[in-house]
Amino acid sequence: METNNEIYDTVIIGAGVVGLATAMYAGRLNLKTIVLGTTSGNELPVGGVITLTDTVENYPGFIHLTGVELAQKLEEHARQYNAEIIEEKAESISRNSEKECFLVKTKKNEYHSKTIIFATGARWRELTMKGAQEFKNKGVHYCALCDGALFGGKSVCVVGGSDTAAKEAILLAQHAGKVYIIYRGEKIRPEPYNVKLIEKNPKIAVITNTNITEIKGDKMVKSVVLDREYKGKTELAMDGIFGAIGHIPLSDLAAKIGVKINDKKEIIIDRDSRTNIPGIFAAGDVVDSGFKQAITGVGEGVVASHSAYQYINQNEFICFFDDESYKKNGA
Repeated sequence: METNNEIYDTVIIGAGVVGLATAMYAGRLNLKTIVLGTTSGNELPVGGVITLTDTVENYPGFIHLTGVELAQKLEEHARQYNAEIIEEKAESISRNSEKECFLVKTKKNEYHSKTIIFATGARWRELTMKGAQEFKNKGVHYCALCDGALFGGKSVCVVGGSDTAAKEAILLAQHAGKVYIIYRGEKIRPEPYNVKLIEKNPKIAVITNTNITEIKGDKMVKSVVLDREYKGKTELAMDGIFGAIGHIPLSDLAAKIGVKINDKKEIIIDRDSRTNIPGIFAAGDVVDSGFKQAITGVGEGVVASHSAYQYINQNEFICFFDDESYKKNGA
């Protein structure tokens, strides 16, 4: 492991849209900034989850662009202000006292920083009914953009009732012959614009008040069993199932160093994106905000970078380059 003897003003953990926007703003504030691009459980390229989104139409300033295009624009903007973006996974963080710098370790390197900003996002919550694990990647998937093209002309379903579920169904309808949205609640709850797209698409059918109790097949998925009848049947022929039942925040690394999380594993922040530990901030899908969108996470990240800027200017720091100095309270 190599020790980087530079002292950073902030290490941003997570290189999704939130991490990149945070880095851009930190750079504008003349903070020496590094972004570590992956975290445990979310092995995605720079740009993060948004790169798996086919169409983005609700990000201010862009009427229509792909998730990859948005990620590229944010990365270019961050690099314009000299933010370093490195595709390494943060393995541990430690610090002995508030006056000391944080020590962030990856498998290859060590980085010292006055502040930490968590923008680690979340991973997909996986389906749990019988057969879900057995047929994972054999008909059970979690990304329509990644795997939807495998189901040209076939029957697929999306499990969930959120706006994400609706967008997955709309994308799948470009490939599949039939798309079902199966939701346990009384009514799906997408944005009104996406409700209209679903209602206009003859390929998409919505089944509510219904759960899938079992996924059946041989080498690949063949059918799903429902807990109530749909058109006189409790078993539907099905080639693919796409889960869209929410996300699990990637907060384990933060929790290890003592950052408070709630019962949903979300990092608890205040209006200034501060956590309970001085010098540690957080933003995006990993925090306890009620409404999660790319733009709201970016806003939290911008606030986090400004809060880090204020914190740095209000404190003096001591940084050690001897690993032994961090062992007393290290995570």
